[in-house]
Amino acid sequence: MQLTKHAHACVTLTGCDGTLLIDPGTFTPDAAELIAAATAVLVTHEHFDHFDEAALAAELDRRPELRVHGPAAVRERLGGRAVTVRSGDLLEVAGFQVAVHGERHALIHEDIPPVDNVGYLIEGRVFHPGDSYRVPEARVETLLLPTSGPWTKFGEAAEFVRAVHPARMIQVHELMLSELGQNSARMLLGEKGLTGLPLEILPAGESTDV
Repeated sequence: MQLTKHAHACVTLTGCDGTLLIDPGTFTPDAAELIAAATAVLVTHEHFDHFDEAALAAELDRRPELRVHGPAAVRERLGGRAVTVRSGDLLEVAGFQVAVHGERHALIHEDIPPVDNVGYLIEGRVFHPGDSYRVPEARVETLLLPTSGPWTKFGEAAEFVRAVHPARMIQVHELMLSELGQNSARMLLGEKGLTGLPLEILPAGESTDV
């Protein structure tokens, strides 16, 4: 299958039977166009940088058969027009086998209650964790690694990668880092840094086979 990286946390996975879009949020400028082209959509959690509520609602008005999956809050905000998923669920979506892992968003601060957050393991190979460093109870070939945000910390990211032990990792959730910051993340977390594994930086719009 092919993975296309879009701005911030958004990626598309393309296979023989469909196009699976994960986390089209408001930080992704072409979110509406990506949603319109998708066979199905997975949302890890309700935060706006992962979930463009208006764009998804508009597409569901136009195309009610569009399948959208996410935590209960996503279903509620879309007026019941999404399927609620929880840790342990196994799905077949757009021709892809999807396993759901994790339950809560990483802690930002004790004064900010964490929302529900799930990660998606696609075809037993590619894992999108949303906003969490919770280790999935499964083997992962390609890890999509968040590198920026109010909840992230490079030391925790390194421990997450070590625990997951993927064969490959690709940066996501990067928009709060400058180019210098992204290169610093690549050095600290990459093959000559704390994980011994290259951190791949795919510009928005570029694709790779996974």
